Amino acid sequence: MKSHTKYLTFNTPQRRQLVRITDEAQACCRAAAIEEGMLLVSAMHITAGVFVNDDEPGLHADLEEWVQRLAPGPAADDSRPGPDYRHHHSGEDNGDAHLKNLLIGHQVIVPITKGKLDLGPWQQIFYYEFDGRRPKRLVLKAMGE
Repeated sequence: MKSHTKYLTFNTPQRRQLVRITDEAQACCRAAAIEEGMLLVSAMHITAGVFVNDDEPGLHADLEEWVQRLAPGPAADDSRPGPDYRHHHSGEDNGDAHLKNLLIGHQVIVPITKGKLDLGPWQQIFYYEFDGRRPKRLVLKAMGE
């Protein structure tokens, strides 16, 4: 078995932002030269998430409303404050971001078949930042033969 690791760094201008990373994930597969295996995509911070879904603006808006409804926080542009979570008493202001990470999840595994990501017809890979405006990393790890 062989493996290949690539790190991506994000520094989003907004507190919450969705970033499509399918092309970067596919480039990692090509660099790994793995024909059959899997790609682990993992956010390396507890205030960001990774998921696979459709790249459709209406769905993106629905996701933002959903995470805000289940774990309310400041507006993505900080125009409105969020609730005061207990976590904020430690000096942080990102309690909602930690909860959003639990809702979305921090990693996905995508199959590699014939040297390419084996995604469905509408599936794309996304990094979802919940507490941006500072550098954060994500790891892509391809493993297989």
